[in-house]
Amino acid sequence: MSWTQKTLGEIVNLKRGFDLPSSSRVDGPYPVFSSSGQTGTHSEAAVKGPCVVTGRYGTIGQVFFSDAACWPLNTSLYSTDFKGNDPKFVYYLLKTIPWRDYLTASAVPGINRNHVHLCPVCVPDHETQTAISGVLGLLDNKIELNTKLNGYLLELMNVQYQHSFCCNKLTLGSIYDIADVVYGAAFKSALFNEEKVGYPLIRIRDLSTFSPQYWTNEAHPKRVFVHPGDVLAGMDAEFTPCLWQGEMAVLNQRVCLFEPAANSGVSRSYLLMALNPLLAFIQNYASGTTVAHMGKGDLEALNVPIPARGDLERFNTIAEPLREQIVQNSTQNRKLAALRDALLPKLMSGEIDVSELNLKQLNSHLA
Repeated sequence: MSWTQKTLGEIVNLKRGFDLPSSSRVDGPYPVFSSSGQTGTHSEAAVKGPCVVTGRYGTIGQVFFSDAACWPLNTSLYSTDFKGNDPKFVYYLLKTIPWRDYLTASAVPGINRNHVHLCPVCVPDHETQTAISGVLGLLDNKIELNTKLNGYLLELMNVQYQHSFCCNKLTLGSIYDIADVVYGAAFKSALFNEEKVGYPLIRIRDLSTFSPQYWTNEAHPKRVFVHPGDVLAGMDAEFTPCLWQGEMAVLNQRVCLFEPAANSGVSRSYLLMALNPLLAFIQNYASGTTVAHMGKGDLEALNVPIPARGDLERFNTIAEPLREQIVQNSTQNRKLAALRDALLPKLMSGEIDVSELNLKQLNSHLA
């Protein structure tokens, strides 16, 4: 195993992405990548795969990989030219680059590809590259598998909900007949930190990633703790309820937590399903404004179907184990991601010799 000092530009040729206004997009088979990841699909591809994508403007430092043809947007840098190196190894190598050191000092900071091409990197021979990407890929593949499984479990939960309640005549009540609504606190942004001091802070943008970007140790008097498997919804722009799949965290303002109402027989899985059409109703009449907002009054004005206790019990018997499995899979994903992130710099620097890792044992553990 031999390692060679080079510049990043000798390993991969990063280029600026392509313009594609939202009005010109047509849903299709090809993923569209911005600086923050996949943001939809398009009927045409701008480049063939494999392709690596990272941020040029906007979100800086995240790296994405596509095996297939795709469309990297102009807020990103991309490459399909790996100069004879293992493409997946290059993907992991880019995750170790100190991107913020290469931000331009302009009104809108961005990455200058010519500058970052000069970044010094140390790379091994191709065989070692493939071995390293194989080890890290095992962890990522298991994370992807768990994520897909969670999607299937949510679909199964929805099918069961439709089967259990869609044809029943239900009495109507208020939101408080099925849920206690708890609102996030107005934490001081000046006390936010990225050093993971205190508790993770759930903002609206974190509801889609389950990965808060900021922490706070502010002991706010209205601080609310959220646990894996709780039901949350944002109150600005989009109100779709979600099952929180991140770690225990605190709730920021403009995000609300729905808990089963006492003595209602309602479960969190029922709330997740029942809230979808209810919040969609609010979304529809609130979307006339520039940015839709949901308030306490909107929730209190809802006519909420109240299910029979027997129907609830039968639904909960099937749906709650599904919710609990989703939580277990998500917890495993966080542990796998932590292991991958710990291994990544050590493997990429040669501190850990990949040839000494027991791949059979690792693969067996992930099965």
